[in-house]
Amino acid sequence: MYMGYIPEVLKLLEREPIEDTADDQLYFTMAYLDEDFRNEIEMKLDHKSEIFQNIYGVEMDLDLYSEEDKAGGPERYYVKNRSTGTKPAVLHGNGPSKHVLNYFGNYIPNMWNIDEGCTKCKSRQIRLKNKAPYELPLVFLAIFIELNTPFLEEQLEKIHALDYPKEMMHLFIHNNMKYHSGHVKNFTEKYGAEYLSVKHITPEDGTAEWRARDLSLDQCMAKNCDIYFSVDSIAAITNKQTLRLLIEQNRTVVGPMLARNGKAWSNFWGALTKDGFYARSSDYLDIVNNDKRGLWNVPYIANCYMVNATLLKKYDRTVLNFNKANLDPDMAFCSTLRELDVYMYVSNRGDFGHLINYDTYDITRAEPDMYQIFDNELEWEERYIHKDYRSNLLPDHVPRQPCPDVFWFPIASEKFAKALINMMESYGRWSSGKNEDDRIEGGYEAVPTRDIHMTQVGFDPHWIQFLKQFVRPLVLKGFQGYSNHTPHSIMNFAVRYRPDEQPFLKPHHDTSTYTINIALNQVGVDYEGGGCRFIRYNCSVVDTKPGWILIHPGKLTHYHEGLYVTKGTRYIMVSFVDP
Repeated sequence: MYMGYIPEVLKLLEREPIEDTADDQLYFTMAYLDEDFRNEIEMKLDHKSEIFQNIYGVEMDLDLYSEEDKAGGPERYYVKNRSTGTKPAVLHGNGPSKHVLNYFGNYIPNMWNIDEGCTKCKSRQIRLKNKAPYELPLVFLAIFIELNTPFLEEQLEKIHALDYPKEMMHLFIHNNMKYHSGHVKNFTEKYGAEYLSVKHITPEDGTAEWRARDLSLDQCMAKNCDIYFSVDSIAAITNKQTLRLLIEQNRTVVGPMLARNGKAWSNFWGALTKDGFYARSSDYLDIVNNDKRGLWNVPYIANCYMVNATLLKKYDRTVLNFNKANLDPDMAFCSTLRELDVYMYVSNRGDFGHLINYDTYDITRAEPDMYQIFDNELEWEERYIHKDYRSNLLPDHVPRQPCPDVFWFPIASEKFAKALINMMESYGRWSSGKNEDDRIEGGYEAVPTRDIHMTQVGFDPHWIQFLKQFVRPLVLKGFQGYSNHTPHSIMNFAVRYRPDEQPFLKPHHDTSTYTINIALNQVGVDYEGGGCRFIRYNCSVVDTKPGWILIHPGKLTHYHEGLYVTKGTRYIMVSFVDP
């Protein structure tokens, strides 16, 4: 980098002949070392980086900082060299330091500030609103299932729900997980006919991830697509406008910012180490937490992104691909894009969705998604909590009381009830229904049932969380004065009633402050008879509904019995809270 008056610059450039293939850096060095020539044109080196700042090798000396605008406008960002104390006016990044230059470019010159946010996000945007379907870009949608993924059925439904005409979309699915074969088959049978074409690669095909991703790029070109849209199974896209918004942003490569709920794990990197792996930029958490919103030039993006097909037309698979030694496919692709000087952007201008946490997903369990209440709370609630649950919590909601101080609420979905039954029956070790029970302290149960404890299926901590998160608010609706109550329960179990096993339960008090009882299947369909009779009040609840919870006092007032099941099998879930 150099600057100066034209006459002196011309003297510098014409000092001696130089071949096009020669080393221009050596040329300028020799000119500077010629003391007479240096003095003649008054040539100086910017030792302190007062004007020029070469980033390579001194990345750690450079800080991004802001200053208030003296005229009262928004703050302005600058780069400061800590070693020299200077504020260079020109930044230069070459080779491996280009990603640092791109990072600074997110803020300077005047690219982002607190008042206005992203000042250039709207530049180059296009509008899709009011366009007829045939006028929209042709999209190649590529879905990749490379991991066993919690709640995959819901993620596929969300992808299909994107607000974009399916007659302008080709569908490509690579499923590498046998566990999900049925989910994908159901999805393609249900929706496949809506798309222009469907390509489905199954686990039995044995296609490696990188090869499938390369193939998807070639397929996009073969279909003459305008947009390549890649979505991994762990990307939960909750904003139906996501695809349109990404296309309208009109960048070569752009994706929505997605992070695990409440975590710093996201689908982009803000910086790189010297060897090209993850490093955290100073603004990473601000972006992930949406404290700063905008369109960010980043060195790595994965899981969900859009590529303008002009890039695919420019480079074939010998150049642009997902295969590079010692790198995962996503890292290989981004590494190639960086080498080609293709900018990758991540947008958090709006809320697009989040990432699914797959770390604890154990498909050896009968119902692995049921165990995801901690790691994927939003999806867990969407699938397993009753659609009317939230209405229970409205200030003017009056709880149902089929019997005195027996409160009845919708709490769990039909899928929850069926999953819990399947968990128990898959485990299969129902108790004998006798008083002797080595599962409990003392080894004696006064009022035994045919049951399976949550501890036996590894579900007890998850069930306690369910009590805290979903049952506790209902208890507060019914029993005033329990405002500081946090549920404590050591007896959580599913009960099975059958005419040929245990058809009823004798009158008893529960060893609890209050008891919860959730019906898991349908009276009149799955079984006949059954229900609960509160003897003191001569009041029975027999028309129980799957997923509905009965909450009643335990130790003192509500002496009760389980009524005869005359046909079929009745399942309930019970907890003795605060024994």
